[in-house]
Amino acid sequence: MRAYSAGSARVLIVGAGVIGLTTALCARRRGYDVIVLADRFAPHVTSNVAGALWEWPPAVCGQHRDQVSLARSKDWAARSYDVFRQMADDPATGVHLRTANFYFRTPVEHDPDEYRKMTELRERVEDFRHDERLIKENGVSTDAGVVDAYCHLAPMVDTDKYLEWLMDAVLDAGCVVRPGRVSGRLADQETQLREAYGATAIVNCSGLGSVELADDDMTPLRGAVVHAYRDHRVTEAHCLSFDEAVEGQNMVFIVPRGHDRLVLGGLVEAGEWSTDLTMASYPPIAAMLRRCQEFLPVLRDLRLVEGNPVRVGLRPYRQRNVRLECEPGTRIVHNTGHGGSGFTFSWGCAEEAVDLLTGLVA
Repeated sequence: MRAYSAGSARVLIVGAGVIGLTTALCARRRGYDVIVLADRFAPHVTSNVAGALWEWPPAVCGQHRDQVSLARSKDWAARSYDVFRQMADDPATGVHLRTANFYFRTPVEHDPDEYRKMTELRERVEDFRHDERLIKENGVSTDAGVVDAYCHLAPMVDTDKYLEWLMDAVLDAGCVVRPGRVSGRLADQETQLREAYGATAIVNCSGLGSVELADDDMTPLRGAVVHAYRDHRVTEAHCLSFDEAVEGQNMVFIVPRGHDRLVLGGLVEAGEWSTDLTMASYPPIAAMLRRCQEFLPVLRDLRLVEGNPVRVGLRPYRQRNVRLECEPGTRIVHNTGHGGSGFTFSWGCAEEAVDLLTGLVA
């Protein structure tokens, strides 16, 4: 185990989703004493619900497409790809490296944004292949309306297993984890919080909690996935991006999870806070499942996980993309607003957040 310096600066991290725990682990590995404070822990966090397929920005769920912020997020995604690729060698992490297929309604070369994305992506990933024949080879329906495709190896995370592993890693590293809730703006109570926890600095990883804690302009981007049992016929991911120019839900998200599950999505619903949805009570979820089955006909006889196979989560969407910065005049670092890319950005953002910490406490 890594040796940690005695008497190092202490950091209070607010939030225990994938962003908070990854930041905690990175801070501890850099020699900080770390306290994680949160009012919810896995499996009761949005990170458990996530599709958790690594994607080159922008993600298939859309929304984050501002070119300035995307340029920054590509470095975070690239760093996370490298870390996850190494983690996939350890079955205990729940990370798998598998082929992900992405399909398009128009030829990639005809869309400047998609062509730029593909050109950047192919230099960053393993086993890249751009070939429209993937559509037929993978059994995509001829009625799906797709004409182009590419694929590559991508990390796919079993969120339940991974978050258990991550929490164990945080605790084994010597971080302290405490249940608790912070109410009101962090900046207004920074002194009291730092005194209460003996902290030199605070990192806000609260996701949508930043609406209150940081007075941030953030909104939920509700998503949902359905869990089914997987057989040998579906071993790769299949994705069709959400098209904001088309009315209604049109995203297809089919991702193998672990060894025996399949996750199917997804919804993109801005401004919706309720997560109390089921297949029976909310027709768009049944439509979402049907859309995936029609896209990939081999799924028509799939078997859903017993009980309630539906998971609903609120992506913390911020108009200007991720907020990763020091709040002026404070010793507070914000690491929030990752939208649907929490896992994709997690390691890159965590390491940059710790870089910012170093500047604050030096």
